[in-house]
Amino acid sequence: MTRRAIMLAGLGLLLSVPMAAFAGPTGQSGMRESDIIYRRKQGVALTMDVFRPAKPNGAAVLWMVSGGWVSSHEAINPGYAKPFTDAGYTFIQVVHGAAPRYKVDEIVEDMHRAVRFVRFNAKRFSIDPSRIGISGGSAGGHLSIMMGGFGTQGDPKATDPVDRESSKVQAVACFYPPTDLMNYGKEGAKAIDIPMLKSYWPAFGVTDTTPAADREKIAAKISPIMGNLKDVPPTLIVHGTADILVPIQQSERYVSALKAAGRTAQLEVRPGKGHGWPGMESDLGLFITWFGKYLPAK
Repeated sequence: MTRRAIMLAGLGLLLSVPMAAFAGPTGQSGMRESDIIYRRKQGVALTMDVFRPAKPNGAAVLWMVSGGWVSSHEAINPGYAKPFTDAGYTFIQVVHGAAPRYKVDEIVEDMHRAVRFVRFNAKRFSIDPSRIGISGGSAGGHLSIMMGGFGTQGDPKATDPVDRESSKVQAVACFYPPTDLMNYGKEGAKAIDIPMLKSYWPAFGVTDTTPAADREKIAAKISPIMGNLKDVPPTLIVHGTADILVPIQQSERYVSALKAAGRTAQLEVRPGKGHGWPGMESDLGLFITWFGKYLPAK
């Protein structure tokens, strides 16, 4: 099976949850507010859809809409929102600037802005700005834990009031994220040097002429394991043992590093499962339980 086939199969599974209507009041599920612009850059408007629960518990979960660091409004999945809104969470699906036009480090900046925007608009979204979680799968999982380790305080002198807000999140739960591009699958293996991952070079900002030293700097910059691990919020990862595209070693390595740093972290292993699997949407219940524990009502 080719790398592209694996990626598309996994992405298809991520998007296979039955759809639910959110255009208006839908019982327990609530309402959907679409195409909210959270950032403009280089002539591109970046948006998010906010799914509001009928009975909000005050917490928000941001879902990173991303597969291979490609994102689009069409990939937003209301089916993913429903179990969260049924549990009282405001569920926010975030679309980012897509590769190859934008590199991963630029996409991470979109995520900082998205968290700041949600926090700035806490009253508008009826949420507590100190109770924000983040989630996603694969590249979306990578972006989620990047925010866990690289979230920052806002700039109090910023002209834009949104940028004065913090981009830190209070909990993370995600599927099979890349975490350490310097040690990918085994110690010392550089993800950028693995032939199966060459199609991601445009997203990484790498070409055939990029010097080895620069490749290492790029890999380190976009590796969540290089973040401030002592400040990472409680993190849950679900990962299959047969994942070829993102080896489970990535999650094992990251969770081990978090525990060594004294942080709360948990890896849920799915034996024999690859990069996505039928029925994986049932694991969203684990995410909801995790967020319920670490984004508690005050």
